[in-house]
Amino acid sequence: MSTSPESQLAEAGLVSGHFHRVRRRAEVRLRRGAPPPPREVARRPAHVARMLALAHHVESAIGRGLVASAADVASQLGFTRARVTHLLDLQLLAPDIQEEVLFLDAVDGAEPLSERGLRAIAHAGTWEAQRERWRAVKASF
Repeated sequence: MSTSPESQLAEAGLVSGHFHRVRRRAEVRLRRGAPPPPREVARRPAHVARMLALAHHVESAIGRGLVASAADVASQLGFTRARVTHLLDLQLLAPDIQEEVLFLDAVDGAEPLSERGLRAIAHAGTWEAQRERWRAVKASF
């Protein structure tokens, strides 16, 4: 008994529609319907940008006499004096580098560079030496 190809397809339960993959652990499932819209990229100021802004704020507070010293700032913020010194060291950067750092973004939680790396640039010596190191680091992100 011979059946037509159309009736074989109907018997096999051919399903048409839009499907997209969903991954959960090791298993892969297919869901019916259009895939979800792409997620928007999450952007926020980079950690180094926030720390540099904090360094300027601390320096301003010391300069206006709101706090007596970096040690007072450390005790009020719950930081160590060394941590406050690390923050204030970021102000040793050349002004043009500071401006670029303040506009850095962390995209989807990925930081463009570490604070330790930025402090290494700040301790490079002259502003020209800092700029050379900054160009090399900036090329990586």
